[in-house]
Amino acid sequence: MRIGLITRDPAHPLLALTTALLTPEHRVDVLDPDAAEPVLEPLADVYLLKARTPRALDLAGALEGHGARVMNSAAATALCQDRTAMAARALSAGLPFAATRTFATLEDLASTPALPGPVVVKSRHSRRHDVVTRIDGPAHLRRLAAAHPHEPVVVQDFVPNQGWDHKLWAIGDRLFAALRRSELSPSGRGPTQPLALDDLPAGWPALVRRVGEVFSLDVYGVDILDRGDGTPVIVDINAFPGVRGQSDAPETLAALALDRARRPGTSPSAPVNTDRTPRTCQPSPEVSA
Repeated sequence: MRIGLITRDPAHPLLALTTALLTPEHRVDVLDPDAAEPVLEPLADVYLLKARTPRALDLAGALEGHGARVMNSAAATALCQDRTAMAARALSAGLPFAATRTFATLEDLASTPALPGPVVVKSRHSRRHDVVTRIDGPAHLRRLAAAHPHEPVVVQDFVPNQGWDHKLWAIGDRLFAALRRSELSPSGRGPTQPLALDDLPAGWPALVRRVGEVFSLDVYGVDILDRGDGTPVIVDINAFPGVRGQSDAPETLAALALDRARRPGTSPSAPVNTDRTPRTCQPSPEVSA
C-alpha cells in the first residue's frame, strides 16, 4: 500500500510513529502543502490530512477531485475550522454544543451593549495562536479589541466547571480520553492526565461517536465540559488532532489508514495535475443565541 501524509510536520510524534509502523511493508510519502510543486502522481491509496491551512485544504480537495481517498476530507476539515459553521452543524443535529454568537470583528463585539459575563471569546476561524480567552467585563473586552480589532469572533457563555477540559479523541472506532487543565483557568493550561474510558460519564463515548457521524470525520477530537452532574457541553471539535501521549494511538492510526486504503471504491490510478484551484467549502448559516 501507498500512504500519503499531507503535512508540514512529518516529525509530529503521531505521524512519525505511525510512519515507522507502516514503512516495513508499505510506502509512506510526505506532501508538504507549502511546497511549490509537490509530487502528486501516481495517487496514493489513501492520504492523511494532518494540516488545516488553506493551501493544505486546496491540495486535499484537488486530490479528491481526481478520485483520491483523503482522511479526513477537505470539506470536513474546513467545517471544523469555522466555529460558526461548526456550531450550526452541531446544534442542528441535536448535539449539546455551547450556544454560539458570531460577530464580524472584535471591534463590533466591543461596541455592543454589555454582555452578561463571564463569556468565552474565540476566533471564528480556528488556527494556531488564535484568540481563545475568558472575558469578565467591559474593560477586559476593550483591551482585547484594541489588540485584535479586526478579528472575526464567536462568543460562548462561560460554563462553570472545575477548570478541567475533557479531551476525547477518536481514531476510527477507537476512543481515547484525557483531562487537561483548561487554558481559561486562572493558572492557565496545565498538563494532560490520562483518563480511562470507564471513568467517563454514561453516554459520553456514544456522544463522541455521534460527533464523528455528524461531521463525517474519521480522526477527530471533541472538547467537553462537565456541568458538574455529568451533563456534557461540547465547546470545540478538531479535525485530526495530535492525540499525544495516548498508548496505541499510532498503531490504531496505522491500522485505520490501511483499512481505508483497502476499501473498495474509486481506484486511485488517474493522473493528477498540480493546478491547485481553491475549492470553497460553503459554511452553514451563522448561529445566534
